[in-house]
Amino acid sequence: MKTIKEAIAAGNATIIDVRTPAEFEGGNVAGSINIPLNELPNQIEEIKEKKNIIFCCASGIRSHQATMLLRQYGVDCVDGGSWLDVNYHCNN
Repeated sequence: MKTIKEAIAAGNATIIDVRTPAEFEGGNVAGSINIPLNELPNQIEEIKEKKNIIFCCASGIRSHQATMLLRQYGVDCVDGGSWLDVNYHCNN
């Protein structure tokens, strides 16, 4: 499994923020996409097409749940934890 830095360094990282739209609008990683956790099961096929997937949320709980769910479908993805942590890694 990759780390956040490895996924970003690999290029074309897809950062998926699983918070609610209201939370996402309050601040997010530049270029990230918002797919709330409860909507993930409906978008698994679209997500499978992405590369270097990093999930993030507010504290890391929902990103962990998202990571575990997608790994059950064979998707290689990274649990990025808080969007602030992912944002830090994207800019450093």
